[in-house]
Amino acid sequence: MPNYAAPVEDLRFVLNELVDLGEIRTMPGYEEATPDVVDAVLNEAGRLASEVLAPLNRCGDVQAPTLKDGVVMTTPEWRAAYHRFAEGGWTALIFDPEYGGQGLPRVLAVAVQEMWDASNMSFGLCPLLTCSAAEAISLQGSEEQKRIYLTKLVSGEWAGTMNLTEPQAGSDLSAIRASAIPTDDDGHYLLSGQKIYITYGEHDLTSNIVHLVLARTPDAPEGVKGISLFVVPKFIPDAQGEPGERNDLRCVSLEHKLGIHGSPTAVMAYGDEGGATAYLVGEENRGIEYMFIMMNMARHAVGVEGYAVAERAYQRARTYAIERVQGRAVGDPSGKRVAIIDHPDVARMMIDMKSRVEAMRAVSLYAAKAMDCSIRQPDERAKVKAQQRLDVLIPVVKGWSSEVGNLVAGVALQVHGCLLYTSPSPRDATLSRMPSSA
Repeated sequence: MPNYAAPVEDLRFVLNELVDLGEIRTMPGYEEATPDVVDAVLNEAGRLASEVLAPLNRCGDVQAPTLKDGVVMTTPEWRAAYHRFAEGGWTALIFDPEYGGQGLPRVLAVAVQEMWDASNMSFGLCPLLTCSAAEAISLQGSEEQKRIYLTKLVSGEWAGTMNLTEPQAGSDLSAIRASAIPTDDDGHYLLSGQKIYITYGEHDLTSNIVHLVLARTPDAPEGVKGISLFVVPKFIPDAQGEPGERNDLRCVSLEHKLGIHGSPTAVMAYGDEGGATAYLVGEENRGIEYMFIMMNMARHAVGVEGYAVAERAYQRARTYAIERVQGRAVGDPSGKRVAIIDHPDVARMMIDMKSRVEAMRAVSLYAAKAMDCSIRQPDERAKVKAQQRLDVLIPVVKGWSSEVGNLVAGVALQVHGCLLYTSPSPRDATLSRMPSSA
């Protein structure tokens, strides 16, 4: 049973026939997105997803990262895959060439992100958050912050996170208690507090981790209007921009989740020894505004995750339905036993799953095109219209794709019957009808 086959042709069809990459190439800065370049990106991403990331999906699930003495360790295979990923320039697709980026359209990056998520969701979360952090710094960071952090994030040499949630502050960010006190030393702040549910908050994949943290400054207004955004590196960069002194932050624990075990979800403590060195992004009290740069990308990315998982579930169900011989064909007097995909209702389930995945992919990439137009469209009226379209589509992509992705996964479970509710032990894994990798 194949693990995962990247749907390169399906993606190419949507990009060319619905999104119209030809139109996007006419926008300033996107001239390099030629058909040859797009094809090369899709093909190479598909190869990496299918041949490298997908086989590690189960590895990350059964050998989850471990925390010991404040250090999170991933498996050697995971680290090797990340280094290959970073060396391939996959975190650099959408960013300015000035900082080592490739300046390609976001719609192409979204197509690629689907393949990361479908092949290995746990892995794909790391570059996703790194790109979100880099986007926030590129748009709102100071020139010094761009110089120090942006090139490292774009290259994947350093990773990024976003720190919003606290034990008492989930969706209600007005309840944030983390504090940042200004100092006279180079204008930095001392940040203290605890953040929870921090995806890739601590790991050994990169030499540094750049945390974007929401906190309050002294005398800040109440509620969300008094929240600021800070860059808090794991290691404070030295004069050469390399990781220097360890900052006052640590991983307290890792969350034990129902799934995506390969992705370390951390509880982070800042300032236990007096305060973590933090650098203000933009202006004080505008942190929510800046964080929504990351959040908008993240909301769209959640929708991508929804249909990426649905695509993976569909592929698994289809392969099983082709291989699983059970029952006899309707109306066949010979009584020949057939694969279950030959049963009309199973065939209907396959068509239903496939059509839903294609619909979600189309809406998502159409929204990504609106994102590109809202940034690069030279006509101001067209740019405004694109932003309005994007504002409507982002919550649709997130909400609808999440719900329908779950529905498709449920149908895929029904195709497998009770088989997918079993897990072979190491002793009898070779005798199981289930594949060794999920």
